[in-house]
Amino acid sequence: MAKIIDGKKLADSIKDDIVKQIIKLNGARPNLAIILTGKRPDSELYVRLKEAEAKKVGIDTHLYKCAENTSEREILEMIRCLNEDNSVDAILVQLPMPAGIDADTIMLALDPTKDVDGFQPDNLEKLLKSCDFSGLMPPVFAVVLKILKSIDYEIKDKKVCVVSNSDIFGKSLAHILKCQGAKAEAVQVDDKNLAEQTRQADILITAAGKPEFIKQDMIKPDAVIIDIGISKQGDKFVGDVDFEDVKEKAGYITPVPGGVGPLTIAMAFKNTLEIYKRRRDK
Repeated sequence: MAKIIDGKKLADSIKDDIVKQIIKLNGARPNLAIILTGKRPDSELYVRLKEAEAKKVGIDTHLYKCAENTSEREILEMIRCLNEDNSVDAILVQLPMPAGIDADTIMLALDPTKDVDGFQPDNLEKLLKSCDFSGLMPPVFAVVLKILKSIDYEIKDKKVCVVSNSDIFGKSLAHILKCQGAKAEAVQVDDKNLAEQTRQADILITAAGKPEFIKQDMIKPDAVIIDIGISKQGDKFVGDVDFEDVKEKAGYITPVPGGVGPLTIAMAFKNTLEIYKRRRDK
Protein backbone atom coordinates (compact mmCIF):
# COMPACT_ATOMS: atom_id res chain seq x y z
CA MET A 1 0.00 0.00 0.00
CA ALA A 2 1.45 3.35 -1.06
CA LYS A 3 2.35 5.97 1.53
CA ILE A 4 0.38 9.16 0.95
CA ILE A 5 2.45 12.35 0.62
CA ASP A 6 0.53 15.07 2.46
CA GLY A 7 1.06 18.21 0.38
CA LYS A 8 -1.10 20.31 2.66
CA LYS A 9 1.07 19.55 5.70
CA LEU A 10 4.25 20.40 3.79
CA ALA A 11 2.64 23.59 2.45
CA ASP A 12 1.61 24.67 5.95
CA SER A 13 5.23 24.51 7.14
CA ILE A 14 6.35 26.72 4.22
CA LYS A 15 3.54 29.21 4.83
CA ASP A 16 4.32 29.36 8.55
CA ASP A 17 7.86 30.44 7.66
CA ILE A 18 6.51 33.06 5.20
CA VAL A 19 4.27 34.49 7.92
CA LYS A 20 7.24 34.83 10.28
CA GLN A 21 9.25 36.66 7.61
CA ILE A 22 6.38 39.01 6.69
CA ILE A 23 5.84 39.90 10.36
CA LYS A 24 9.46 41.11 10.39
CA LEU A 25 8.62 43.56 7.57
CA ASN A 26 6.86 45.73 10.18
CA GLY A 27 3.60 46.29 8.34
CA ALA A 28 4.83 46.10 4.75
CA ARG A 29 3.12 43.48 2.58
CA PRO A 30 4.24 41.96 -0.71
CA ASN A 31 1.79 42.61 -3.54
CA LEU A 32 0.95 39.87 -6.05
CA ALA A 33 -1.02 40.53 -9.26
CA ILE A 34 -2.84 37.49 -10.70
CA ILE A 35 -4.10 37.41 -14.29
CA LEU A 36 -6.87 34.88 -15.03
CA THR A 37 -8.27 34.61 -18.55
CA GLY A 38 -11.30 32.48 -19.40
CA LYS A 39 -13.34 30.11 -17.26
CA ARG A 40 -11.41 26.84 -16.95
CA PRO A 41 -12.64 25.12 -13.74
CA ASP A 42 -9.14 23.99 -12.70
CA SER A 43 -7.65 27.47 -13.24
CA GLU A 44 -10.52 29.14 -11.36
CA LEU A 45 -10.04 26.68 -8.48
CA TYR A 46 -6.30 27.42 -8.25
CA VAL A 47 -6.85 31.18 -8.34
CA ARG A 48 -9.52 31.02 -5.59
CA LEU A 49 -7.13 29.00 -3.44
CA LYS A 50 -4.24 31.38 -4.12
CA GLU A 51 -6.31 34.41 -3.12
CA ALA A 52 -7.58 32.77 0.08
CA GLU A 53 -4.19 31.43 1.15
CA ALA A 54 -2.36 34.67 0.30
CA LYS A 55 -4.60 36.56 2.71
CA LYS A 56 -3.67 34.10 5.49
CA VAL A 57 0.09 34.60 5.07
CA GLY A 58 0.02 38.37 4.65
CA ILE A 59 0.43 38.76 0.90
CA ASP A 60 -1.87 41.21 -0.88
CA THR A 61 -3.38 39.95 -4.14
CA HIS A 62 -5.10 41.79 -6.97
CA LEU A 63 -7.01 39.62 -9.44
CA TYR A 64 -7.25 40.75 -13.05
CA LYS A 65 -10.04 38.58 -14.44
CA CYS A 66 -10.33 38.59 -18.22
CA ALA A 67 -13.16 37.20 -20.33
CA GLU A 68 -12.55 34.24 -22.65
CA ASN A 69 -12.65 36.55 -25.68
CA THR A 70 -10.12 39.07 -24.31
CA SER A 71 -7.57 39.78 -27.04
CA GLU A 72 -3.87 39.05 -26.77
CA ARG A 73 -3.21 42.76 -27.34
CA GLU A 74 -5.37 43.69 -24.32
CA ILE A 75 -3.56 41.21 -22.06
CA LEU A 76 -0.18 42.47 -23.25
CA GLU A 77 -1.24 46.04 -22.45
CA MET A 78 -2.35 44.92 -18.96
CA ILE A 79 1.03 43.27 -18.38
CA ARG A 80 2.84 46.41 -19.54
CA CYS A 81 0.96 48.46 -16.95
CA LEU A 82 1.68 45.93 -14.19
CA ASN A 83 5.36 45.81 -15.15
CA GLU A 84 5.57 49.58 -14.74
CA ASP A 85 3.50 49.74 -11.52
CA ASN A 86 5.95 50.01 -8.62
CA SER A 87 3.25 48.97 -6.14
CA VAL A 88 3.11 45.53 -7.82
CA ASP A 89 5.94 43.30 -6.64
CA ALA A 90 5.14 40.11 -8.52
CA ILE A 91 2.95 38.92 -11.38
CA LEU A 92 1.41 35.49 -11.88
CA VAL A 93 -0.25 34.55 -15.17
CA GLN A 94 -2.56 31.58 -14.63
CA LEU A 95 -1.94 29.03 -17.38
CA PRO A 96 -3.10 27.62 -19.71
CA MET A 97 -4.42 30.55 -21.76
CA PRO A 98 -7.54 30.27 -23.97
CA ALA A 99 -7.22 29.30 -27.63
CA GLY A 100 -6.03 32.17 -29.79
CA ILE A 101 -3.66 33.58 -27.17
CA ASP A 102 -0.02 32.57 -27.42
CA ALA A 103 1.22 31.80 -23.92
CA ASP A 104 4.86 32.21 -24.99
CA THR A 105 4.15 35.77 -26.18
CA ILE A 106 2.39 36.56 -22.90
CA MET A 107 5.19 35.14 -20.75
CA LEU A 108 7.84 36.96 -22.81
CA ALA A 109 6.10 40.27 -22.04
CA LEU A 110 6.52 39.83 -18.27
CA ASP A 111 9.19 41.81 -16.44
CA PRO A 112 11.62 38.96 -15.55
CA THR A 113 12.13 40.45 -12.08
CA LYS A 114 8.38 40.16 -11.33
CA ASP A 115 7.87 36.66 -12.74
CA VAL A 116 6.54 34.43 -9.94
CA ASP A 117 6.30 31.21 -11.95
CA GLY A 118 9.80 31.40 -13.41
CA PHE A 119 8.60 30.62 -16.94
CA GLN A 120 9.48 34.00 -18.47
CA PRO A 121 11.89 32.95 -21.27
CA ASP A 122 14.88 34.89 -19.90
CA ASN A 123 14.40 33.30 -16.48
CA LEU A 124 13.90 29.84 -17.95
CA GLU A 125 17.04 30.20 -20.08
CA LYS A 126 19.11 31.07 -17.00
CA LEU A 127 17.66 28.06 -15.19
CA LEU A 128 18.58 25.67 -17.98
CA LYS A 129 22.10 27.02 -18.64
CA SER A 130 23.65 25.25 -15.68
CA CYS A 131 22.94 23.57 -12.38
CA ASP A 132 23.54 26.78 -10.44
CA PHE A 133 20.01 27.73 -9.44
CA SER A 134 20.65 31.20 -8.05
CA GLY A 135 17.49 32.57 -9.68
CA LEU A 136 13.95 31.75 -8.67
CA MET A 137 12.94 28.14 -9.13
CA PRO A 138 9.52 27.69 -10.82
CA PRO A 139 7.15 26.71 -7.97
CA VAL A 140 6.06 23.42 -9.49
CA PHE A 141 9.70 22.32 -9.95
CA ALA A 142 10.54 23.35 -6.38
CA VAL A 143 7.55 21.26 -5.25
CA VAL A 144 8.98 18.11 -6.84
CA LEU A 145 12.31 18.60 -5.04
CA LYS A 146 10.51 19.37 -1.76
CA ILE A 147 8.39 16.22 -2.00
CA LEU A 148 11.40 13.99 -2.65
CA LYS A 149 13.30 15.61 0.21
CA SER A 150 10.31 15.14 2.55
CA ILE A 151 10.40 11.36 2.08
CA ASP A 152 14.23 11.23 2.26
CA TYR A 153 14.38 9.81 -1.24
CA GLU A 154 17.86 9.70 -2.73
CA ILE A 155 17.37 10.38 -6.43
CA LYS A 156 20.98 9.94 -7.56
CA ASP A 157 21.07 7.35 -10.38
CA LYS A 158 17.32 6.78 -10.11
CA LYS A 159 15.30 6.64 -13.33
CA VAL A 160 12.75 9.46 -13.57
CA CYS A 161 10.04 9.76 -16.19
CA VAL A 162 8.36 13.18 -16.62
CA VAL A 163 5.10 12.87 -18.58
CA SER A 164 3.56 16.09 -19.88
CA ASN A 165 1.91 17.71 -22.88
CA SER A 166 4.52 20.50 -22.89
CA ASP A 167 7.97 19.87 -24.29
CA ILE A 168 9.42 22.91 -22.46
CA PHE A 169 7.94 21.87 -19.12
CA GLY A 170 9.05 18.26 -19.36
CA LYS A 171 12.61 18.95 -20.52
CA SER A 172 13.08 21.78 -17.99
CA LEU A 173 12.03 19.60 -15.05
CA ALA A 174 14.15 16.71 -16.37
CA HIS A 175 17.17 19.08 -16.50
CA ILE A 176 16.68 20.09 -12.85
CA LEU A 177 16.45 16.44 -11.79
CA LYS A 178 19.52 15.51 -13.82
CA CYS A 179 21.36 18.23 -11.89
CA GLN A 180 20.48 16.26 -8.74
CA GLY A 181 22.04 13.12 -10.24
CA ALA A 182 18.91 11.43 -11.54
CA LYS A 183 18.55 9.72 -14.91
CA ALA A 184 15.59 11.83 -15.99
CA GLU A 185 13.74 11.80 -19.30
CA ALA A 186 10.80 13.86 -20.55
CA VAL A 187 8.06 12.01 -22.43
CA GLN A 188 5.11 13.48 -24.29
CA VAL A 189 1.71 12.14 -23.25
CA ASP A 190 1.01 10.93 -26.81
CA ASP A 191 4.30 9.02 -27.14
CA LYS A 192 3.58 5.54 -28.51
CA ASN A 193 6.11 4.02 -26.08
CA LEU A 194 4.75 5.89 -23.05
CA ALA A 195 3.70 2.87 -20.99
CA GLU A 196 7.02 1.13 -21.64
CA GLN A 197 8.89 4.15 -20.28
CA THR A 198 6.64 4.77 -17.27
CA ARG A 199 6.99 1.11 -16.22
CA GLN A 200 10.76 1.56 -15.88
CA ALA A 201 10.59 4.72 -13.76
CA ASP A 202 11.59 4.74 -10.10
CA ILE A 203 9.96 8.18 -9.97
CA LEU A 204 7.00 8.96 -12.22
CA ILE A 205 5.98 12.62 -12.52
CA THR A 206 2.93 13.40 -14.59
CA ALA A 207 1.55 16.79 -15.65
CA ALA A 208 -0.69 15.99 -18.58
CA GLY A 209 -4.13 17.14 -17.40
CA LYS A 210 -5.51 13.82 -18.66
CA PRO A 211 -7.86 12.36 -16.03
CA GLU A 212 -6.84 9.05 -14.43
CA PHE A 213 -4.98 7.72 -17.46
CA ILE A 214 -2.04 6.32 -15.47
CA LYS A 215 -3.07 2.81 -14.45
CA GLN A 216 -1.45 0.12 -12.30
CA ASP A 217 0.02 -1.70 -15.31
CA MET A 218 1.89 1.49 -16.28
CA ILE A 219 3.96 1.84 -13.10
CA LYS A 220 6.93 0.09 -11.56
CA PRO A 221 6.37 -1.63 -8.18
CA ASP A 222 7.15 0.75 -5.27
CA ALA A 223 7.57 3.74 -7.60
CA VAL A 224 7.24 7.29 -6.28
CA ILE A 225 4.28 8.88 -8.07
CA ILE A 226 4.04 12.70 -8.18
CA ASP A 227 0.76 13.70 -9.81
CA ILE A 228 0.80 17.33 -10.99
CA GLY A 229 -2.18 16.98 -13.33
CA ILE A 230 -5.68 18.07 -12.34
CA SER A 231 -8.96 17.76 -14.23
CA LYS A 232 -12.62 18.11 -13.34
CA GLN A 233 -14.69 14.94 -13.60
CA GLY A 234 -18.34 15.53 -12.79
CA ASP A 235 -18.39 17.34 -9.45
CA LYS A 236 -14.88 16.36 -8.35
CA PHE A 237 -11.27 17.06 -9.28
CA VAL A 238 -8.96 14.16 -10.18
CA GLY A 239 -5.35 13.78 -11.21
CA ASP A 240 -3.60 12.09 -14.11
CA VAL A 241 -3.17 8.99 -11.97
CA ASP A 242 -5.98 6.55 -11.20
CA PHE A 243 -5.33 6.72 -7.46
CA GLU A 244 -7.50 3.75 -6.47
CA ASP A 245 -6.01 1.55 -9.17
CA VAL A 246 -2.33 2.24 -8.40
CA LYS A 247 -2.30 2.74 -4.62
CA GLU A 248 -1.56 -0.92 -3.85
CA LYS A 249 1.42 -1.01 -6.20
CA ALA A 250 3.10 2.39 -5.73
CA GLY A 251 5.58 3.12 -2.95
CA TYR A 252 4.61 6.78 -2.45
CA ILE A 253 1.90 8.85 -4.08
CA THR A 254 0.59 12.41 -4.02
CA PRO A 255 -3.22 12.61 -3.85
CA VAL A 256 -5.37 14.95 -5.96
CA PRO A 257 -6.53 17.17 -4.43
CA GLY A 258 -4.29 17.73 -1.41
CA GLY A 259 -0.93 16.84 -2.90
CA VAL A 260 0.98 19.03 -5.34
CA GLY A 261 -1.66 21.80 -5.47
CA PRO A 262 -1.30 23.28 -1.95
CA LEU A 263 2.49 23.01 -2.17
CA THR A 264 2.64 24.82 -5.51
CA ILE A 265 0.65 27.70 -4.06
CA ALA A 266 2.97 27.88 -1.03
CA MET A 267 6.04 27.92 -3.31
CA ALA A 268 4.50 30.73 -5.39
CA PHE A 269 4.12 32.76 -2.18
CA LYS A 270 7.72 31.97 -1.25
CA ASN A 271 8.81 33.36 -4.64
CA THR A 272 6.58 36.43 -4.17
CA LEU A 273 8.27 37.22 -0.88
CA GLU A 274 11.71 36.66 -2.40
CA ILE A 275 10.88 38.99 -5.31
CA TYR A 276 9.67 41.62 -2.82
CA LYS A 277 13.00 41.40 -0.94
CA ARG A 278 15.14 41.49 -4.09
CA ARG A 279 13.34 44.54 -5.46
CA ARG A 280 14.07 46.43 -2.24
CA ASP A 281 17.68 45.28 -1.99
CA LYS A 282 18.60 46.93 -5.30
